[in-house]
Amino acid sequence: MTHELSLAPEIIADYTARGWWGELTVADYVAVQAERVPEKTAYVCEGRRLSWRDYDAQIDELASILAPLLEPGARFGLLLPDAEEFHVALCAAERSGTVAVGMGARSGRGEIHHLMSRAEARVLVMRAEHRDHGLLDYASDLREDGWQLDAIVEVAPAGPQRLLRWDGERFSEAPMERAEIAEVRARALGPNDLSMLNSTSGTTGRPKLVTQFANRWIHFSDLAFAAADFTEDDVMLGAVPGPFGFGLWSAHYAPAMLGMTTVLTERFSAEETIRLLQEERVTILACVSTQFKMMLDTPAIETAEGLVLRAMFTGGEAVPYERATQFEDRVGASVLQFYGSNESGAISATSLRDTREHRLKTAGRVYDHIGLRLYDPEGNDITATGGPGIPAILGPTISMGYFGDDAANEELFRDGRLLMPDLVTVDADGYLRVVGRTSDLIIRGGKNISAVEVEEAVEAHPSVVMASAVPVPDPIFGERIGVAVTVRDRAVTVAELTAFLAERGASKHIYPEKVVVVDELPRAAGGKVAKGQVRELVAAPAGVDVDLRAGILQGASSGAARA
Repeated sequence: MTHELSLAPEIIADYTARGWWGELTVADYVAVQAERVPEKTAYVCEGRRLSWRDYDAQIDELASILAPLLEPGARFGLLLPDAEEFHVALCAAERSGTVAVGMGARSGRGEIHHLMSRAEARVLVMRAEHRDHGLLDYASDLREDGWQLDAIVEVAPAGPQRLLRWDGERFSEAPMERAEIAEVRARALGPNDLSMLNSTSGTTGRPKLVTQFANRWIHFSDLAFAAADFTEDDVMLGAVPGPFGFGLWSAHYAPAMLGMTTVLTERFSAEETIRLLQEERVTILACVSTQFKMMLDTPAIETAEGLVLRAMFTGGEAVPYERATQFEDRVGASVLQFYGSNESGAISATSLRDTREHRLKTAGRVYDHIGLRLYDPEGNDITATGGPGIPAILGPTISMGYFGDDAANEELFRDGRLLMPDLVTVDADGYLRVVGRTSDLIIRGGKNISAVEVEEAVEAHPSVVMASAVPVPDPIFGERIGVAVTVRDRAVTVAELTAFLAERGASKHIYPEKVVVVDELPRAAGGKVAKGQVRELVAAPAGVDVDLRAGILQGASSGAARA
């Protein structure tokens, strides 16, 4: 399979001339900071501290190991928690001329196989153990599922640990051959070259791989700097996992550009985050709405003292006005947000100059340079009306689309503009509001979950005939996953489906949290499942296991919803 992914030279020249794009990658910025502030802490994680000098040295070491294993442009899988090794590996891809495939830390067996095989990645970079499974367990799963690795690079916070190669029968430890640094840097990527693929949940089943290159997120970071008046003295706490867009700009790109210190947490805990805000003197927090709501609900927030937090970037889901107001009043930080996606980058944003009403009741002012147009469902341009309409953009923050998926790219772009899966309005002052959704997505705790992917997974259960997945409103996570199902004989439960999906290696984020069994799924006039009616049907009864067959409501709570 071949994948032609590149940016038009005239676009690069135009965006560079306008000052939107530059000449440096993140790895380049790290080298600058290693020279400028070598002893300053780049990352704090689980009590460890990594200086800019050691960060740069670790990038060189891993890049020198990757170069002999991979041809320029080849992909390698990256399965790591949101720790310093993740950021080292992303920069090592840039410096070695390779492409990292960032997989979420919670990815299940099926998703890992799908992403690795879709990207044609035959090298895996990970710790000796991840989520209670050893690296050889992951290699064995991939092999059993039809994808063979050539090599595994084991890493740790201290740097690369060992290399395992497949010898035709098993993985055996092999010498870590290192290329000369001059040779490695000669094949380094530029800021407009594909350097990363990360997953996103679209509306048509399996996750897709979004194409990432440095300049789109570097420009995004510049927009954040202007919104919150960043300086190199700020301390960032990035609570959003690194493989995804929000986590990338806030914990990977922006810190390297300014030489800031960034605090990471391998697994989010509201109590631990509050402790770190105090101890590390964090000035800027990046988290999804679910996370700051959890922070507000823990007693630790009432006893927190000496906080110097001045701004919190949130997003990925609707920002609840009342809870955001509570956070501002309790902590003293301004709540800011971007509207956009992993594919689009920034479309609009709020800033410190906006009123509270604009900051918390809108998605901010649309950026002039992203060429926003609004379309009706038939594809007519209705920008002049202010909507509601489907937003489409072009400009310096959009991705190159999906890797190896021409059909999905045809749906993603219209006349060169990237389409969003929402309905929005834009008022006379340029402020954008999201008023609806056109896609079949469930947004749980800021994570986009494909309803189609959930349905396909649930319908694999031998007792299920059909499934329709819908969002169920939730005060903490915004939405949880509800499923209406028809069955062959007996009812199925949340606990039963969870055990079934876990056994099949499904990712945890698609596990249903409420199941309603019905005689028949409601249908629209054209014969399709009427999702609006399904939402009402699933949301109404109490309990997580509900049987509505023959009009008899039988609710239960035997299947505990996950946290």
